[in-house]
Amino acid sequence: MSFQQGLSGLNGAAKSLDVIGNNIANASTVGFKGSEAQFADVYASSLNGAGGNTAGIGSKLSAIAQQFTQGNVEASDNPLDIAINGGGFFRMSMGGVTQYSRNGQFSLDKDGYLVNAQGAKLTGYGVGNNGQILAGAPVPIQINSSDVKPVATTRVDTQMNLNSDDKVPVTTPFDANDPTSYNKQVPVDVYDTLGNAHVMSLFYVKSATAGQWDVYMASDGVEWKAQQVSAAGQGNAGVLAARNQWATDMKAIPPVAATIAADLAAYAAAAGAAVSTAAGTAGASAATQAAIVAAAASAGGTAGLSPDDVDKQIAAAVKVPPVAVGHLNFDVNGALSSAASSTLPLVVNMPIFPATGANLTLPVNVGFAGTTQYGAPTSEKKTTQDGYTAGHLQRFSAGPDGVILGQYSNGRSQPLGQIVLANFQNPNGLTALGNNAWAETSASGQPIVGVPNTGSLGVLQSSAVENSNVDLTAELVNMITAQRVYQANAQTIKTQDSVLQTLVNLR
Repeated sequence: MSFQQGLSGLNGAAKSLDVIGNNIANASTVGFKGSEAQFADVYASSLNGAGGNTAGIGSKLSAIAQQFTQGNVEASDNPLDIAINGGGFFRMSMGGVTQYSRNGQFSLDKDGYLVNAQGAKLTGYGVGNNGQILAGAPVPIQINSSDVKPVATTRVDTQMNLNSDDKVPVTTPFDANDPTSYNKQVPVDVYDTLGNAHVMSLFYVKSATAGQWDVYMASDGVEWKAQQVSAAGQGNAGVLAARNQWATDMKAIPPVAATIAADLAAYAAAAGAAVSTAAGTAGASAATQAAIVAAAASAGGTAGLSPDDVDKQIAAAVKVPPVAVGHLNFDVNGALSSAASSTLPLVVNMPIFPATGANLTLPVNVGFAGTTQYGAPTSEKKTTQDGYTAGHLQRFSAGPDGVILGQYSNGRSQPLGQIVLANFQNPNGLTALGNNAWAETSASGQPIVGVPNTGSLGVLQSSAVENSNVDLTAELVNMITAQRVYQANAQTIKTQDSVLQTLVNLR
């Protein structure tokens, strides 16, 4: 008699319970893939090949096969959590060794790399200087948190409908500060070489010539404000020195009135000269330049004033003519005529005073494509410009295609990298490393690496995780079955023992 069948059955049931217990233990483990114990029967073979009618000698564990079925995708509060919906594995780098995982719970380490809880780095494609994805050998993804550089405005495109029934303004010539001298004003935010915002306004003036509108441009380089004049003065070494001297003498104990008055007069002279020169560069007349110097001298000779008060008086005297962009000519159908009197778009030099060290001029290419003259109220349809200020990284997230898109404080967005996935011809050939990771083997085949949503690779979902694919109800039923199998095999051993005891007791 043989107890081997019962013993093999007990071992098999115990192994099955081990697998079931491991599945149940990881029912809440993100990215876990449940396993199944697979068994095979065992037969003894004779030397001559006979034995077809022999009884088997039990069972053996053939394999513990993991089931790489899709787990449920569940939303999470962590924006760095990423779930794979479909085939593939995250490609991770741990100490220079490549491993694979379905657990997409990531965080940033101190160097900006996307890592999992064990410190393995997520790999993918990097980006070039212009934000383009560099598809090559996958590398650990490092989030670049540096600011986006500012870009100066080079083009403004505006689309309008100008009412053909509008009247010619009652006031001539055009004056940006007099609404009765123009029909419509359209302000546009533009940016200089350092990313400082300025307001450029386009003014539309109905001409006495049928089908023609005159267009003027004014900016904050023309419509100066007191604080901008003050800041501009600080760009001049003599003006800055005079202001500092006044501030120092104001703190003297006791302050000397005559000294302070002399300091204020020196500041007014320096600031008046600097602003007068700048105004002349911007197109101001000789009379305006003289008025600036006179206003500065008057303020500088008034007791009790400060440099800020001087700046306000200077600003009030600044008058720089607006820039004439050109004419818009319309045909009888209300469309822009190809025979316009000036080339559109037209490059305009916008005089922005270099208060912060930006370029003196801002060349802006102004376009009016799509502008019409219909018998409908004048209205702005669309106005765009291509510049922006500097911005710092505020947030980022991965798209379905794996592209990690950074969003910046200036409203811009640009790629920071792209996650790649890997798949295998035989995922069951992978060897489990623990910590939700697998390693490539000869049985799995070489990895097929690519971007998400291509080939057999799934798509990514940000702020989500893939739950364990363990069906807890099914595992509990399987556990009951395995328990009964164990009991039944124990019963066969007990029966074999009873029979053997009976044979031993024969006389």
